[in-house]
Amino acid sequence: MYSCFSRISTTNGLRIPLVRSVIFANRGCSSTTHLKTNEKKKLFTPGPLGISQSTKEAMLRDVGSRDVEFIDTVAEIRGSLLEIAGVSCNDFTCTLLPGSGTYAVESVLSSTTPKTNGKVLILENGAYGKRMGLIAAAHGLDCHVAHFSEDKRIDVEMVEKIMAAGSTDWTNVSVVHCETSSGALNPVQHIGHLVKMYAPNCTFFVDAMSSFGAVPLDIEASNIDFVVSSANKCVQGVPGFSYIISKKTSLQKCEGWARSLSFDLLSQDKQLNNSGQFRFTPPTHAILAFKQALKELKLEGGVENRGKRYAKNNDIISKGMQARGFDELLRPQDKSYIISSFYYPQHPNFNFQEFYTRLNDKGK
Repeated sequence: MYSCFSRISTTNGLRIPLVRSVIFANRGCSSTTHLKTNEKKKLFTPGPLGISQSTKEAMLRDVGSRDVEFIDTVAEIRGSLLEIAGVSCNDFTCTLLPGSGTYAVESVLSSTTPKTNGKVLILENGAYGKRMGLIAAAHGLDCHVAHFSEDKRIDVEMVEKIMAAGSTDWTNVSVVHCETSSGALNPVQHIGHLVKMYAPNCTFFVDAMSSFGAVPLDIEASNIDFVVSSANKCVQGVPGFSYIISKKTSLQKCEGWARSLSFDLLSQDKQLNNSGQFRFTPPTHAILAFKQALKELKLEGGVENRGKRYAKNNDIISKGMQARGFDELLRPQDKSYIISSFYYPQHPNFNFQEFYTRLNDKGK
């Protein structure tokens, strides 16, 4: 599945029109599997996205939130996500939270920033980094957003200068792994090393919304304390909940820091650990679908093989777009294989709405 749509990007101080192509091609299932597929409609958006027919069918029954089966399903999903993350359940915990990926981002920022002398540094090179800043402002957090160019990955030398200048003050540092608005893949491991070198007691938070499940991320080597993603991205589930993988020691010290009842990360995790249940109504059908999606990820060969499929599809689209005169925004060394962005053609005959409509029609 391809996804193309128009946006305006600020690059090097200029407003440059872009066409963005987001690649989660054939996300429903691999061609080598026997899973049911639905070829009736191809979505051309970055999420929600097309999923396998078997994942959809997993939702076609009801289950109670307090049923043993459902509680067991939640526990299974939490364990599976830790396995995908490559971390031990002895040191990390996985918390499911109703709502979109942004809900998970808000939960982490509002729950893990100390109420006394808390100071957040957000490293931003796109729309989703900017959104972190908006969340921090909404909660009244003491926050500095360090702006980087959208047309390349975050400059680690500049990060080091920022950390060195204020290393004694930062309590939280946040960054997006794969910036969904451009496709830039940020050097998270290098940034995490700098964070802990200059501010050992600082927590490091990574938004891996559009990368988790398809782009390898060594959480422990990157010194990550909190990482978030959503059900309807690379694991190929349906919208309805997000999840947070937390280092237990980092989460446990957040007692009393939450600034919201619904977004209280520690309380949600405690409830899941103590009873296996959500504090409030869970998205039962989305969770049943996600269980099936996890099976399909494993059947495909896990993160590595799914990443290879995405990379192959991304290469096809990038070469095809370039052959038709579209110029890519990012240099090869800065881009991911999840998303590709292209400059808006400066041609009088190009009309984005017509482009989008024709592309959409091909998906029917």
